[in-house]
Amino acid sequence: MWVLVIIAGIGVVTLLLLLFAPHIRRYAAGAACATASRLDGKTVLITGANTGIGKETALDLALRGARVIMACRDTEKGEEAAASIRAECPKAQVEVRELDLADTCSIRAFAQNFLREVHQLHILINNAGVMMCPYTKTVDGFEMHIGVNHLGHFLLTYLLVGLLKRSAPARIVVVSSLAHNFGWIRFHDLHSQGSYNSGLAYCQSKLANVLFARELARRLKGSDVTVNSVHPGTVNSDLTRHSTIMTILFSVFSVFLKTPREGAQTSIYCATAEELHSISGKHFSDCAPAFVAPQGRSVETARKLWEVSCELLGIEWD
Repeated sequence: MWVLVIIAGIGVVTLLLLLFAPHIRRYAAGAACATASRLDGKTVLITGANTGIGKETALDLALRGARVIMACRDTEKGEEAAASIRAECPKAQVEVRELDLADTCSIRAFAQNFLREVHQLHILINNAGVMMCPYTKTVDGFEMHIGVNHLGHFLLTYLLVGLLKRSAPARIVVVSSLAHNFGWIRFHDLHSQGSYNSGLAYCQSKLANVLFARELARRLKGSDVTVNSVHPGTVNSDLTRHSTIMTILFSVFSVFLKTPREGAQTSIYCATAEELHSISGKHFSDCAPAFVAPQGRSVETARKLWEVSCELLGIEWD
């Protein structure tokens, strides 16, 4: 009896999903970036641009006339992504450079070559990230989530901020997540050596993104370089590859999720919208200002995280 009820229930739910799928998709897609701003003569750097929302962001900005530099750990996949962008936009100025955010030596080498060969940088999009991976450490011994999602981008931005200032007006976009609401900066165990939960480690790193963007915006005030963080939405991408359960759920409920192109819209908006030319230190979702959790608004936590990050990376950034 109960088996029949369950089967009938599944059938009804499936039928409703099929009937309302178009409406669900329109809602799930969220807002689209409406600005038609051109980026001719502008240089853009996007980390993790070989797949997902990074690739879609690269495509859109290339279509706007920008020179787009795709910083990727896997340059072979990066070249494949660049080729697909050129196929869609033959005049696209896209190039691939190797960058492993899990290795500070790679970040420094990338920045050294970049500064020697590229003379302007108008938009930096800190997009790359890892999610819910098994407990692993970066080359430098940092827990992978905090190491890649936060510390890697912290160091990269530090090394390139001078060029951004010289190229001003310039923008920095930090891709965070709604997950920052569930994160806490565990200063006593930042690298999860005492205990580890992949979901909480991810949330901590996304909170670090929000805090970094807000503190950097404060420090860059008056420089004509703006910094904003974004929540791209729940995107159906390969970011869930480390979690079998998440991969299955994302496949089953894909109708409720954004496509990578839809997920890229807020990054594109923050990078191009004319009305944001002087807006800094804010958080956006669906191309509009978004809620920031109380722990993401803490000035004290942001400053302490800044100091700890500098100490871990062996840099001085006042």
